[in-house]
Amino acid sequence: MEELLRSLLGKKIDVTCGTNAAFRGDVMDVKSGVLYLRDEDGEVAYVSIDKIAVIYECKENHPRPGFVV
Repeated sequence: MEELLRSLLGKKIDVTCGTNAAFRGDVMDVKSGVLYLRDEDGEVAYVSIDKIAVIYECKENHPRPGFVV
């Protein structure tokens, strides 16, 4: 799991840790079983890697002017 997370350094991901805990942020670092995620407000979340159930790589959706359908 740590190797996979290291391959995602600098990318935005969603991480779920069970049914109610979900985190989104840019992967900053992976050390000693801890994932360091920075959210859009600049806050850092420290996630225990052994508690991670699912990882999604986020796609960058660029907003387009016009109507939303």
